[in-house]
Amino acid sequence: MVIPTESLRYLVAQGLTDSKRLSSSSRQVLAAQIRSMATVWAVGEAQVQEIDAVNILQATFLAMTRAVKQLGDIPQQALVDGNRPIPNLSLPQRTIVQGDLKEPLIAAASVLAKVYRDQMMVELDSRYRGYGLAAHKGYGTPRHLEAMNRLGLTDQHRLSFAPCRAIFRSGDR
Repeated sequence: MVIPTESLRYLVAQGLTDSKRLSSSSRQVLAAQIRSMATVWAVGEAQVQEIDAVNILQATFLAMTRAVKQLGDIPQQALVDGNRPIPNLSLPQRTIVQGDLKEPLIAAASVLAKVYRDQMMVELDSRYRGYGLAAHKGYGTPRHLEAMNRLGLTDQHRLSFAPCRAIFRSGDR
């Protein structure tokens, strides 16, 4: 993602921070502003099967690499939230622990990613009735765990997630 410095300052003044600290409505407003101000942006994805095959961290790196490749104009540097650089990414990287709190560009990326994922959960909710995905966005809340136990697993549940693995092993898939 590339956002001009003045636009970043404006977004910070509007409350841009770690997406987990923002309300859903604030994220929606900020995401629209980010998309309109960024000269280039992209969201990368990893599929359920990929996450199960390589683990959540490696799948996150895979999604980040895909996002960078979608940018077309490769940026001069990648800012990475955390303490590990993205493997096999052929551009300079700077890791920042708690980057979504410390670096506005990382915060902007976290807002776009969270809004994208939340929308994906709303769409999945219409395909998989009874799981409440639109309400809790697929996180392991008590309501979601109860629905998995009652309804079984879908093809969107990760078997690398211990509660899903336990249900799968019990034969209730």
